[in-house]
Amino acid sequence: MKKWLACVLMGSFIVILILRYNVMFKNPFSNNSLQQRIFVNTTDPRLKWVQQPTVSPVIQSPEAVNQVVLADELVSGLFLDRNFSSEVQSSLFTWNEMKHIVNYSKGLPNALEAVREARIAWDNLMDIVAKKQQIEVNESSVDHKGKKCPYFLSKMDTKDFGDKGYKLRIPCGLIQGSAITIIGIPNGPSGSFRIDLTGESVPEEPNPPIVLHYNVRLQGDKVTEDPVIVQNTWTTAQDWGEEERCPSRNNKKVDDLKQCSEKVGKRDNRTRSKPYFPFKLGYLSVMTLRVGEEGFHMTVDGKQITSFACREGLEPWLVNEVRIFGDINLTSVLASGLPTSADLEHIDDLDALRTVPLPLHRPLDLFIGVFSTANNFKRRMAVRRTWMQYPAVKSGTVAVRFFVGLHKNQIVNEELWSEIKTYGDIQLMPFVDYYGLITWKTIAICIFGAVSAKYVMKTDDDAFVRVDEVLGTISKENVKHGLLYGLINYDAQPHRNADSKWYISPEEYPEKTYPPWAHGPGYVVSNDIAKAVYTKHKEGSLRMFKLEDVAMGIWIAEMKKEGFKVYYKDEKRVYNEGCNDGFVVAHYQSPREMLCLWQKLQAEGVVKCCN
Repeated sequence: MKKWLACVLMGSFIVILILRYNVMFKNPFSNNSLQQRIFVNTTDPRLKWVQQPTVSPVIQSPEAVNQVVLADELVSGLFLDRNFSSEVQSSLFTWNEMKHIVNYSKGLPNALEAVREARIAWDNLMDIVAKKQQIEVNESSVDHKGKKCPYFLSKMDTKDFGDKGYKLRIPCGLIQGSAITIIGIPNGPSGSFRIDLTGESVPEEPNPPIVLHYNVRLQGDKVTEDPVIVQNTWTTAQDWGEEERCPSRNNKKVDDLKQCSEKVGKRDNRTRSKPYFPFKLGYLSVMTLRVGEEGFHMTVDGKQITSFACREGLEPWLVNEVRIFGDINLTSVLASGLPTSADLEHIDDLDALRTVPLPLHRPLDLFIGVFSTANNFKRRMAVRRTWMQYPAVKSGTVAVRFFVGLHKNQIVNEELWSEIKTYGDIQLMPFVDYYGLITWKTIAICIFGAVSAKYVMKTDDDAFVRVDEVLGTISKENVKHGLLYGLINYDAQPHRNADSKWYISPEEYPEKTYPPWAHGPGYVVSNDIAKAVYTKHKEGSLRMFKLEDVAMGIWIAEMKKEGFKVYYKDEKRVYNEGCNDGFVVAHYQSPREMLCLWQKLQAEGVVKCCN
């Protein structure tokens, strides 16, 4: 783990006055509400150096002290001297309620790094916002060319492909479905070349992290004399990771595709040809590197060749440049399926897509918190155009909010800020959006739901939720306390295979089995459970676990030990790995599939899948 320098607290923190949860049903949004103006208390004592909460005092090692980050630095001054709109103020509600979030860094990968990077991103964003406010009168004269996130990039001019390699800037990162296509001829003395997907560098680390290193070695290397493909990652802190080589006997799969195709390295005994290898010296190759759910996949001349699982803290959204070096004569480089935000000037139904104000004098029947990452613009828009159009949502009986962390990319944060101001349905998180930190978002959803709704639901931005059916089921069950509703897993065991995306070490979770938990694409808890999570968060007694849906199960199990009566409602119509007809929640749906499902429901009144 990286050793972070402790920050020195230079300011006082913001005190948020909100309605206490124990009177929420009397008036959840009265004077002390989500819509209330933020007051600043400049006399509060400075926040102490934080450490993992324990029952008895502990003595921290120097290494632990070096890893301390003051969460107050993130939120101090958020609303000071800033003319924010009401939409922006409300989008920062849970941010302010999570200012002690680093108390919960233990057990979560990249936690302190994410907070530190968020502070840098926030400061940069606020500088830009301030500058835009100063020149607002002359907004028409400001040149925004190149600031948008493009869907497609290409370079086909051979003059740009020099002997020193080529770099293609990716302005807003990669998302699932993004593809990098490279056309070229391996040449030169060795015909060996490399493709690196690199992330943003930070001031104290001039060399950027390598999210994927794809190295084609036609003449072999120190390990073998035969042609080989080597995949890896690199960071300043951890140096090179463990190599993944192809050909290989490794049976590991990524998105159900083999890490290395069985064809690679095999000889056709009938023709007595050389062992198959997808690249040949002097022959044109068309390479397409695609982003899947779990990692990267390379096809060469239409054939699936390799797959590489994303490694912890090195995720596709971090990629900001494609670098190509070595003995290859490039013809073209293209990037497609990139994250792009909607052009507001061409949205005719903008008012219909804006969020409905929260009710002032009654609780919501259901609050739905949606996990989303900053550059998933299209997924959020698909949700707005589909199941957020249910009458219950438009009438204010149900509220939906996206929970989104900051991005390391300045352009993405600018686009996100514009989205916040336009739609009013985003809750901004005080950390950079690493996958291992989604449990923090679960806490945030419980915080928001505890003071606003009878029931609280968590889902993802690639899930289609039949809001009417969820409401109907919880109404029929009529369980007002201790409810966990969803696809319940009663006998799951921790994944002990280190190659698994869901690997859990014995140190992280020593028990042999998990308590009952509901799969993450869609589950509902009653207000008392959300309230208990909120309370334990404030007390510093929540046990952190990086698998957020399992974490909720662990928290509920601990509540049972404390006397909570818990009712588990198993819903088989929550499909966590795709879509089945008759679904209540369908997962892994693309924006196009989401629109198709909604059109079927509206036009035909049928609950049928589109894929």
